[in-house]
Amino acid sequence: MRRGPSDPAQDSLRARHASGTAIADPGATERTGSFRAMIRRRHLLALPGLLAAPALAQGTRTIRLIAGFPAGGLADVVARLVAGPLGDALGASVVVENRTGASGTIAADAVAKAAPDGTTLAVSHAIPFGFAPGVLPSLTYDPVADFSHLGMLAEAPTVMVVTARSRFATLPDLLAAARTGPVRFGSSGVGSAEHFLGAVIGREAGAANLDHVPYRGTPPALQDLLAGQVEAINAPITTLVAQLKDGSLRALVVSTELRVPAFPDVPTVGELGFARATMTQWIGLSAPRRLPAAEAARIAAAIPGIVGRPEIAARLEELASPPRAPLPVGEQFQGFVAAFRDHWVGVARAEGIVAG
Repeated sequence: MRRGPSDPAQDSLRARHASGTAIADPGATERTGSFRAMIRRRHLLALPGLLAAPALAQGTRTIRLIAGFPAGGLADVVARLVAGPLGDALGASVVVENRTGASGTIAADAVAKAAPDGTTLAVSHAIPFGFAPGVLPSLTYDPVADFSHLGMLAEAPTVMVVTARSRFATLPDLLAAARTGPVRFGSSGVGSAEHFLGAVIGREAGAANLDHVPYRGTPPALQDLLAGQVEAINAPITTLVAQLKDGSLRALVVSTELRVPAFPDVPTVGELGFARATMTQWIGLSAPRRLPAAEAARIAAAIPGIVGRPEIAARLEELASPPRAPLPVGEQFQGFVAAFRDHWVGVARAEGIVAG
């Protein structure tokens, strides 16, 4: 058979085939590598213990941190501030989840009913764990017995504020008006610290027309204050620091025993004759009851280091909301929550503060 013109590449290929030299297959290397990888995977899957430990160390476990108030509120601000460092300390990814409504009790109930495996934690708050139980007796959870309270993260004064254009320059001015006609104050909900502050002051001042308007958190209450729908709001100072500093809001009173260093001109409730209304709004970290003791101790032990980080401590100082010292953690915090709840349930009953 007559052959066409010689092709050097084909001639080389024929020669190598005739001599028995191996002919390169472009896909051979890829197939060999895939086969070897498959064998390696089979060996690893036969040893699950080798894979399980790195998964936790690399932070693949997710912890839900449930806050009972909307974005921009005290609980949300603190939760997002500590979420990253908490995840670093526990070797997990921490996701903040806002479950709002009913003065934070919806979120508290969800955590109380969650599995006690360390993957669901509450941004515990003075309102659903201390104030609300005295006003909402039909709660579906026990604020003390149904939780492992792990440690405090922040503590904020409550302030009564008006806009800069308000006709009320002082709290006595507002109370005088509320003795003769309606004056509305907003709060973050029925049974909230802000509700208590207004109710106690109103009763002790004889201001029968100081009317409570509950909201689903401070942000919507603040919106209505700025729109003129209410004359004042009570709120944790944490969420109002910027407006108080720029002068768009004016604080009439602060709920703490001592004046707040950042706002030294704002009088305390005690100075104005309402010492019974002295209070703070604390934020903590809590878990469902029956969380294993070792896990509870591990989380509690991480809290002082988290709130003590320079950037977090500085931010809490800026927000006038640092936690108390010494910092209550573990059994100390469990006892603190119990005593706080008992005190404010007693105040609610003595003052006749009820839902509605």
